[in-house]
Amino acid sequence: MNLRERVCNANKMLPKAGLVTMHSGNVSGLDRETGKLYIKPSGMDYDAMIPADMVEVDLETGEATANQRKPSVDLSHHVYLFKNDPTVNAVVHTHSNYATAFAAAHRSIPCVLTAISDEFGGEIPCAPYIDNEGDHIGEAILKYRGRGPAILLGNHGVFAWGETVEKALKAAIMIEDVAKTVHLSYQLGQPVPIDPAEVEKWWDRYHNRYGQ
Repeated sequence: MNLRERVCNANKMLPKAGLVTMHSGNVSGLDRETGKLYIKPSGMDYDAMIPADMVEVDLETGEATANQRKPSVDLSHHVYLFKNDPTVNAVVHTHSNYATAFAAAHRSIPCVLTAISDEFGGEIPCAPYIDNEGDHIGEAILKYRGRGPAILLGNHGVFAWGETVEKALKAAIMIEDVAKTVHLSYQLGQPVPIDPAEVEKWWDRYHNRYGQ
């Protein structure tokens, strides 16, 4: 499966995973060898999208190649992350409900679950409100992020990223899942943070010994 197909499939997973509604949200993926990235077209129904609808963009110029659909309005934020972090090859943006509820309250998601330790290596930070002009969002993501592959933007939503489209999508799904659990925990009382030394144990196992 080529990158355009993988980006299309990941975009179509967003509503299936309950991370977006209507036209909100987007996924992009970058081929660093060619310097080309693919991103969701702006304002298009997820059900109607096919791989050919994914908009090809030149990373160097940040411009879509001619005779295509209009790219997502969030393109510039994706481009900024790709240009400023060579480990990032895919970006996902959502307004998923539980994670965005934390963003609306300007609250980071505390590291109170082993699943958060595994995937994010500590609390999932929340940046302050950032306007959508220029590179402000991309700059804020790099300034306020932790070591994990996701961040909340105050009053806005979620950005997640990864080495591959699939890893970035997983991070976006995971952040919503743990946000829901932590929200439920707050209904019972004050969630108990995991000791940082224990966080390191879970992070190490997950990243160095887990899986095939």
